[in-house]
Amino acid sequence: MSPDLCTLTACELLEGFRTQTLSPLEVTKAVLARIDALNPRLNAFNLVSDQALDEAKASEARWSSGQPKGLLDGVPVSIKDIILTRGWPTLRGSKTVNPKGPWNEDAPATARLREHGAVLIGKTTTPEFGWKGVTDSPLTGITRNPWNPDKTPGGSSGGAAVAVACGMGPLAVGTDGGGSIRIPSSFTGLFGIKPSFGRVPAWPPSPFGTVAHVGPMSRSVADAALMLSVLSLPDARDWHALPFEPRDYRAGLETGIRDLRIAYSSNLGYADVDPEVAAIVRGSIGVFTDLGARVDERHPGFENAGPIFQTHWFSGAAALIRTVKDTNLVDPGLLEVAGQGAKIGAAELMDAQMKRGALGTQMNLFHRDYDLLVTPTLAVAAFDVGQETPAKGRWTDWTPFTYPFNLTGQPAASIPCGFTKAGLPVGLQIVGPRFADALVLRAARAFESARPVKLPDLARLAP
Repeated sequence: MSPDLCTLTACELLEGFRTQTLSPLEVTKAVLARIDALNPRLNAFNLVSDQALDEAKASEARWSSGQPKGLLDGVPVSIKDIILTRGWPTLRGSKTVNPKGPWNEDAPATARLREHGAVLIGKTTTPEFGWKGVTDSPLTGITRNPWNPDKTPGGSSGGAAVAVACGMGPLAVGTDGGGSIRIPSSFTGLFGIKPSFGRVPAWPPSPFGTVAHVGPMSRSVADAALMLSVLSLPDARDWHALPFEPRDYRAGLETGIRDLRIAYSSNLGYADVDPEVAAIVRGSIGVFTDLGARVDERHPGFENAGPIFQTHWFSGAAALIRTVKDTNLVDPGLLEVAGQGAKIGAAELMDAQMKRGALGTQMNLFHRDYDLLVTPTLAVAAFDVGQETPAKGRWTDWTPFTYPFNLTGQPAASIPCGFTKAGLPVGLQIVGPRFADALVLRAARAFESARPVKLPDLARLAP
């Protein structure tokens, strides 16, 4: 029986292209057919390329002549609709953005993907300006979880997660300003990594400032490592970018984690976690011990970082909304957050900056004793669509494990570790010291070898 082209990983596709047992054109046709079948119900894409088949034909010609263009030649990839893409509008989930553009520039991530021959499939849905941890917006409506369409896939890279989980391309570019790669990866059962801040060049700068990261989302750790090797290539437009390290992040992936020192924290010492989620994560920690790591139950010792993060995030929202001409078109929740942010003064913001620095120092010191920190990715499993939280409050109330590491700039990944009784995925978060992206990937690959990623049953989603 021939394989389902839509479920093959990027690494499997590339091997097929190399041996000419798979065709970039046939793969792209299969992905586009999958989008046609499932997108009307799940709403992962708000723009689908009309040039993807031409790009796939060009890739096929290059492979046939033995001259692939780069590391991702012919692989279908989606771009979150926060990231500039030349020739396509980047509407950011907002009715306030003029679709006429001009749209003349690629963001660094888009540019690198083009240079390496990826087939750009389209733009994936996001909440307005990526402001919250679920994916619905005034412009594109509600995006749904393929494990249960009545549930949210999370956000803000929710469309990207749904696309990858459903075989609408094996790779997606996401952004993460408070968990926006890891949240939907957890809710949809994928692997996603927020690299160290500055590892992946980003331009233009996020309105939410230096908590915002760009990174890969995939169905396998090796695919994410491959994609990170491309996304981390230099771009002079990002003055926050780290000095370029020429490396292939797939190197050393299979080294294992024997003798690594791992701290497991069930709640960071203060978070309120759903008991079922907590039990699933706790039950998966033994995988690290079985693989030879030394695991201690240990909290990192910092206080709730929510107030520090909200000061940064809400003031960023206020600055963003000041650039919007017609606020009547804006998501009311974003306006609420911006209103709170407008009340934050310079002294309060500077105090939050100092506390952010102290948090980063504390984690640097913590990692002198531990190579990695593992936690639940989220405090809850996926909840009903159309709401920001499963109860009262803001999205930051159920994401206590993600945003602290946006503040510190550390690499942090989510990998699936089990399912609730209702059949919803649960994610485990792996956090490394700053700049130890390769170590996080290696640990995730070791965990994946014991707990492979599972995909949703798509047959029940088809019309």
